[in-house]
Amino acid sequence: MIDWAAFFVVAVSALIAACIIVTLFSLALRLGDGAAPWRRPVSIAMYVLCGLAVLFGIYLIVPALHGG
Repeated sequence: MIDWAAFFVVAVSALIAACIIVTLFSLALRLGDGAAPWRRPVSIAMYVLCGLAVLFGIYLIVPALHGG
């Protein structure tokens, strides 16, 4: 039997995570080119956050990484 509540939770959390990663990446692209000196470090920080989110997702998916 399919646990539809769990399926819904996973689908919604995956959608939210994907939207956050895409938003961070697009803002990083947008802020990467500009005259203000604060834009470049913020852009790099957003790229780092994107990378960390992807690495955390891989950590959750691959059981060998967390002893599951």
